[in-house]
Amino acid sequence: MLEYAKTILVKVSFDKILFEKELRKALRMLVPDELRELRAWCYQQFARVYRTILNRVFGQAATA
Repeated sequence: MLEYAKTILVKVSFDKILFEKELRKALRMLVPDELRELRAWCYQQFARVYRTILNRVFGQAATA
């Protein structure tokens, strides 16, 4: 599921609303080890453009 989530995020990265929606869906699908890997990958790939969204989504996931 991790590779699937990465593929989807790359494909929707042109739209910030779609990107956030798909990122939230990915967080619900993955197990904790995959979540850590996805977080690192997302920051590496998208932090320049979507740092605010990443901080918000991963911050909420950590408190949930």
